[in-house]
Amino acid sequence: MSKGSVVLAYSGGLDTSCILLWLKEQGYEVIAYLANIGQDEDFDAARKKAETLGAKKVFIEDLRSEFVQEFIWPAVQANAVYEDRYLLGTSIARPCIARRQVQIAQREGAQYVSHGATGKGNDQVRFELTCYALYPQVQILAPWRIPEFYNRFRGRTDLMEYAEKHGIPVPVTPKAPWSMDANLMHISYESGVLENPKNHAPPDLYQMTKNPEDSPMCYIQHFLQMCCKLLFCYCLQAQISYGKHGVGRIDIVENRFIGMKSRGIYETPGGTILLHAHLDIETFTMDREVRKIKQSLGIKFSELIYNGFWYSPECEFVRHCIDKSQENVEGRVQLSVFKGQVYILGRESPKSLYNEELVSMDVQGDYDPCDASGFIRINAVRLREHNRLQGAAQKKL
Repeated sequence: MSKGSVVLAYSGGLDTSCILLWLKEQGYEVIAYLANIGQDEDFDAARKKAETLGAKKVFIEDLRSEFVQEFIWPAVQANAVYEDRYLLGTSIARPCIARRQVQIAQREGAQYVSHGATGKGNDQVRFELTCYALYPQVQILAPWRIPEFYNRFRGRTDLMEYAEKHGIPVPVTPKAPWSMDANLMHISYESGVLENPKNHAPPDLYQMTKNPEDSPMCYIQHFLQMCCKLLFCYCLQAQISYGKHGVGRIDIVENRFIGMKSRGIYETPGGTILLHAHLDIETFTMDREVRKIKQSLGIKFSELIYNGFWYSPECEFVRHCIDKSQENVEGRVQLSVFKGQVYILGRESPKSLYNEELVSMDVQGDYDPCDASGFIRINAVRLREHNRLQGAAQKKL
């Protein structure tokens, strides 16, 4: 007797292929769901593979457009960066993927959803918080937290043996056991030989960027217009254009939400360019005090994304505030890249707050330099009082 239907977030890789078969062994009817968010994938082959493994139905959903417009674009507007370096390429994709998974589960009458995220990582939190936020009654099967599963498969070696025994073709070999996650925005790498933070990444690991040392000895220049409508085409093209110049490659140790540190390697060429360009045009067009508040919101937004709270009330509020801050942020940025570095060359905007006459050293304009004397004296009041207090304290000594 069937235990019910489960919608499995399926990638076609080692973990979820084995999970699909294991769930069937446990008596579940499995609906495989694969999201197209721009990864290099043979989707027809993935469909056939899932069907061969016994999936009841297979859904391959093209989410690229909504991924860009509803998830990447807000992250660009926020200048979202986690712990100063990570551009959140994996984190931002999870609520997009999980939202469609929930929609399929509700449409198909499935009471369960499942995923291949490990019991030590962030993705389990991101997937499940999204599912509970959008489908509170759902039940979640997380095999890497089920003793019958993780006691049977104690690592990737056991999974590969299981796959070989059951004729499951997988792209992972013992020589390259790291895991990868790719989408329109980036590729990430973790586990295997990368778990020792002292180990250098193997040279053949990188797929989206060229080693800056081997990149072309030339600059490329581009005008980038900050506009959501153009972002989709840009994301598709930028990885090749900028990746070959070594832009967007980082190797970091980060703090996972559940309390441990992990090592991750990321390639985000297009996102890196967007961050530089947006930061520049934002400073050019946004009021100083508004930008200070917006910067703090961007940090909070990045933490919420990383920790899996996209569909929380606080994240909705922060997104609304950031969106409001962007009303006048538009324009064109000219930039160049050279051996992994990004250089801003110029910018223009119809909403610019830059007043060339006001700031010029050669034209006085409407600014009276004498006013600066009073401005400085007013700001010095606090410093003088601090000096008086310090002097009094020293006299007592």
